[in-house]
Amino acid sequence: MKNLIKLFLIIVTVFSFLPVLNFAQSGEIKKAENFTLKDFNGKTHSLSDYKNSKAIVIMFISTECPISNAYNTRMVKIYNQFKNKDVVFLAINSNKQENSEIIKKHADQNRFEFTILKDNENKIADKFNATVTPEIFILNNNLDVLYHGRIDDSRKEESVTQNDLENALNEVLQGRKVQTPVTKAFGCTIKRING
Repeated sequence: MKNLIKLFLIIVTVFSFLPVLNFAQSGEIKKAENFTLKDFNGKTHSLSDYKNSKAIVIMFISTECPISNAYNTRMVKIYNQFKNKDVVFLAINSNKQENSEIIKKHADQNRFEFTILKDNENKIADKFNATVTPEIFILNNNLDVLYHGRIDDSRKEESVTQNDLENALNEVLQGRKVQTPVTKAFGCTIKRING
């Protein structure tokens, strides 16, 4: 009987930790912390500067990743679609080998008008648990994460069937709950300083 009680207590203890374990394994963050980074011109930006916006889109991108680069025109298109709807776009480059000069040149070549921040030592990528480029997070003005994942479902624009980022932003702006809050981001691994 004592052995059965011990077994029961072990089972209860294990199951009481399962939600925590699943959350940790999923790598999903529910709320972003404020951060401060510089753009490629040396200007400082803090996430809290944009808390009056209806939505903040965080985009982890790369100058070298062919998958991230396949999305360059789509990122510009989505930015232009939502920039006048009180949506802020902050791109973050966390790759150790891509410096501000490279980022600036890449932004000019691709006509990026959104802010691009340099995440030295990939500290912000670590806070977001971001692993690939491109990888997207949508935050509200309380810095709650409303969406995390991909821009859409295909590297090839002509093969896209799900416009996940666009759909999520439209739902946020309409005051609705995001129907698909998590999708699987795909791309090149962020090149971390300790990786």
